[in-house]
Amino acid sequence: MASLGVNIDHVATLRQARYRADPFSVLAEPDPLEAARLAEDAGAAVITAHLREDKRHIQPEDILRIRRVIRRLNLEMAFLPEMIAFACELRPDEVCLVPERREEVTTEGGLNLLGGEERFGPGIARLRSAGILVTAFIDPVEGQVRAAQAGGADCVELHTGGYANAIRPEAQEHELSKQAAAAELARSLGLEVHAGHGLTYRNVRRYVARIPHVRTLNIGHSIVSRALWVGWERAIREMVALAAGE
Repeated sequence: MASLGVNIDHVATLRQARYRADPFSVLAEPDPLEAARLAEDAGAAVITAHLREDKRHIQPEDILRIRRVIRRLNLEMAFLPEMIAFACELRPDEVCLVPERREEVTTEGGLNLLGGEERFGPGIARLRSAGILVTAFIDPVEGQVRAAQAGGADCVELHTGGYANAIRPEAQEHELSKQAAAAELARSLGLEVHAGHGLTYRNVRRYVARIPHVRTLNIGHSIVSRALWVGWERAIREMVALAAGE
């Protein structure tokens, strides 16, 4: 059984498509803050938002507004000095460290922590000293799990893109086996386990059934897509149930 973290980035993407010049105008819609409020009301345990360096969707002001009113915020961000400083001042409940490339459409893979203890360790320690739970978004590989633990992270978020993009049953099974092994190792090392990327209403039930140690699933695009047909709150309630294994 896993709880649901709702990623609201694509709500902001829709707003920015028309109101990039003035995203906080009284005319600007949809409002990521309202999406966050309604998501919590519909059962989301966490609100996740990725403040990218290029500010292509979520804006710093969105994060500030959301932080003031919701119960639990997971801030996704690149491992950059200015982002660490922002997070330490804001003090979200969680920070998820992710890789970023300006040319990518969305995050394409996990953060490479191998051999990076000296680089990542001080920043992770600074975030933790601010009372923030620190997650590393990584590929489901033994070396990356061990590096996350060695670097001081509290948690790993397993990149589920390999599973989500697998078409053939044998490929799906292979990816699930990798996820299960990484989750088991992380748990044995004392790390909390989250997962996300590409999970949908079609594939999440099987994932939850096979990977019992995952505490939170962070899902965005599929929920926003489903909401076009059934509404935001119903889309979230349906995914909450699937994440819980119902």
